[in-house]
Amino acid sequence: MSRVLQRDRTALVVVDVQEAFREAVGEFDAIARNAAVLVRGARVLGLPVLVTEQYPRGLGETVPELAEHLDGIPRLEKVDFSAVRADGFDLGGRDQALVCGIETHVCVAQTVADLLDEGLDVQVATDAVSSRTAADRRAGLAKMEAIGAMSTSTEMALFELLGRAGTPEFKEVQGLIK
Repeated sequence: MSRVLQRDRTALVVVDVQEAFREAVGEFDAIARNAAVLVRGARVLGLPVLVTEQYPRGLGETVPELAEHLDGIPRLEKVDFSAVRADGFDLGGRDQALVCGIETHVCVAQTVADLLDEGLDVQVATDAVSSRTAADRRAGLAKMEAIGAMSTSTEMALFELLGRAGTPEFKEVQGLIK
């Protein structure tokens, strides 16, 4: 198991950053912004990106500030809490996953558990996940770490995936972080 995210091994999984959570979830704007930075960075780095929507007819679609960066990336509808169980979910042979989204203690945690059960290395961008309550967010993060996921941040993950400075990708990603 690698402790470092590697560009050729990692896929980004964005779980349920949807309109219905905007008023209910703490720090929603920051979560949506960081998820968008992760998507944009993943695209610069050539990572597969998977985006899910939990029952979009009831919870709405992916929020516009994230959706505007998803050109050509399908949104996988689901009713199971785990994104792994969504029709069309395929990491393209990658064995590492970087996960962000909503809600930390439900859909994100169950997605992470399923990815770990499949033998993947999983990192959770803690500044790009949230829940309706701080206690549920803390509980979700604690459980994911206890079962084997590693915590990271948006900036840490992107610079880890870059691996070095002085490249065109570095300049693009650095621009996203600022």
